[in-house]
Amino acid sequence: MKRYQYSTIALCVLLATGCVARTELPEQNVTVPEQWQTGQTQSETQAISQWWTSFGDPQLNQWVEKVLATNSDLAIATLTLKQARLEAGLATSDTYPDVSASVSGERSKPLDGGDSSKSYQASLSVSYELDLWGKLSAAKDAAMWTALATQQEREATAQSLVATTAQLYWQIGYLNQRVELSNNDINDAKETLALTQSQYRHGSVTRVNVLEAERTLAGLEATHRDYLQQRTEAVNAFAILFDQPPQDLATSIPALPDYAVPTIEAGVPADVLNRRPDVKQSLFELKSVLATKDNTDTNYFPSLTLTGALGGSSTELRKLLSDPIGTLGADLTLPFLNWNEMQLNRDIAQVKYESAIISYRKTLYAALQDVDNALSAKENYEFQAEKLQKQYDSAAEVARIYKSQYEYGAIDITTLLDAQENERSAKASLLENRYNQLVNIATVYQSLGGEDIVKD
Repeated sequence: MKRYQYSTIALCVLLATGCVARTELPEQNVTVPEQWQTGQTQSETQAISQWWTSFGDPQLNQWVEKVLATNSDLAIATLTLKQARLEAGLATSDTYPDVSASVSGERSKPLDGGDSSKSYQASLSVSYELDLWGKLSAAKDAAMWTALATQQEREATAQSLVATTAQLYWQIGYLNQRVELSNNDINDAKETLALTQSQYRHGSVTRVNVLEAERTLAGLEATHRDYLQQRTEAVNAFAILFDQPPQDLATSIPALPDYAVPTIEAGVPADVLNRRPDVKQSLFELKSVLATKDNTDTNYFPSLTLTGALGGSSTELRKLLSDPIGTLGADLTLPFLNWNEMQLNRDIAQVKYESAIISYRKTLYAALQDVDNALSAKENYEFQAEKLQKQYDSAAEVARIYKSQYEYGAIDITTLLDAQENERSAKASLLENRYNQLVNIATVYQSLGGEDIVKD
């Protein structure tokens, strides 16, 4: 009796002293600037929701809705999240008792021909590991943080898909316009070549002038094929997003939309750290590693598993009922006896934790860099747009004047061809700037982060 009392007292002491403090995440020394280098005004901005709708483009909205519903990468990310949540559920179930039951029956008949007999057996067993040191809780926390990190990884995938969809949507429109401009340039070059050939036949120009016109036409035709190839690749990339063949995607987006580029307040830099999915994912991964480290540390301590079984049979039931204490048992494992292995595991966990801290800090600074770069590019493209428009207006007027002068023989063909090339280049630069502005504002939205696109 005394022995039983001592065992009970020892167990109570063990339970009372088994509370191990959970490691708190240390504060990260990250220097966050008070404002962006681009001079954006500081303001409290709300989380951006469905930023692509700010363009007011119904066709773009339809493509985004479709990619979120059909894309394979997002479907895989969703399944990965589901798996992580299931694993978190398994870790949680470890903190509850494991219960198993079985029932069996048997019929026998003696060889001497006597009466047959039947026997039945039922058993119920319970196994429960006491979470003395918080190791099961730490494992549960690690799984929970991993699931949350996986959720943010899926959100980052969704954000990237939306940005890619918008970029390819605009790229196809841009390339369709480049193809159209290229066709117009080729027609103009053919007209210039025909005029030069006519002048050559009448002795107004030399053979060199004809060769110059032919060279220009050949170069434009070669460039035209390059634009066609770029458009084919863009259409194929766009189709892959929706798991469908290209079909008529090229003609469904004839040109860059002419709507105004949305304006956006960037807010203060610290806002970004609370909104971006990659930053939140990195933080959750750090917390998961910290919880795993706690779990590794607690593995130094003993594991106590209580088991109980209640079984019954037609011949032994009374015996079991009369001695239920005999069915109870306790297993005590002492993992700290494997000292070398445990120390190595602890060192490995510490290295992983330190690596996760560095990764988290790197993600924070990369996020700030992304926003600053995007805002700087936005200012640059806006400045260029004004200058490129002036450049095109001047080049177009010069080309018009020179063409009229060439028809009357006032200038040579080289001067005209140079003027036409300047006009083509200015027009292409203006169109490219328009495309860059649209892609850039999408990049700004993406870099700032916002509300989750994919809802559970």
